[in-house]
Amino acid sequence: MKDGIAGFLTKTLALSICFIFAGTGGALAEITLPEYSGELGAEVSYIKYEEPDVMEETGMMYGIVGSIAYHKAIMLKADGKWSWGTVDYDGALNDGTAYTVNNIDDYMLEFRGLAGYDFSVSETMMITPYVGFGYRYLNDGLDKDVAGYERESNYYYSPIGVEVIKELTKGWSIGGTVEYDYFWKGVQKSHLEDLSASLNTLENDQEEGYGVRGSIKILKEGKDNDYLVEPFIRYWNIKQSNINDGGFEPKNNSFEIGGKFVVVF
Repeated sequence: MKDGIAGFLTKTLALSICFIFAGTGGALAEITLPEYSGELGAEVSYIKYEEPDVMEETGMMYGIVGSIAYHKAIMLKADGKWSWGTVDYDGALNDGTAYTVNNIDDYMLEFRGLAGYDFSVSETMMITPYVGFGYRYLNDGLDKDVAGYERESNYYYSPIGVEVIKELTKGWSIGGTVEYDYFWKGVQKSHLEDLSASLNTLENDQEEGYGVRGSIKILKEGKDNDYLVEPFIRYWNIKQSNINDGGFEPKNNSFEIGGKFVVVF
């Protein structure tokens, strides 16, 4: 799956760039964005986490998202989200016995800081390449089951991407984002003490991996505020962790598809 997702987003990026420059037309650029803006809204997504040949979790997540941005040739942006939901676990115990648990409580926090530059490539189109730093935290509450334990996942990464926006008619705009996430480090905490008081929390460092994501943005200008609908895809592929106290975090990948609706003010 990783090659399919990465390939899809790479092709989308290439097509976006071709579309941008095809529409340049040589005219003086006039498109402008508000100097200060904010977004607040909700998102819903389907998520699948998989450790190949070991286990998988699938379920729905619901969240609150927000951001603040500054545009004056230079772009600065801070965004964040908090999401929660329930997932179903499908795997096996050490003896090979099938092991399933339903309705596990999960929640996720993510914070990002971005910096970029706005390039107006025509009177109605702007492209903004950007870089930044992000932190993603996921808590998996498998400790609800007597054979499970709480798991905490921490990712530190740098987003590297490009955003495109094109003004249409009657207050409508359309755009999109394609992004590669450079993985700096992950820290996985497995609370084995939930299984037995004789065990301690296992902490493993993850040093290799990557993420990719993309979205399509549809914006409608309103009288007082604007309204944005944004379908998205997010994907992570993380290699096996280091070995600590005889234990390690297996290689894994996660796939999330969903959409968000926000008010832009």
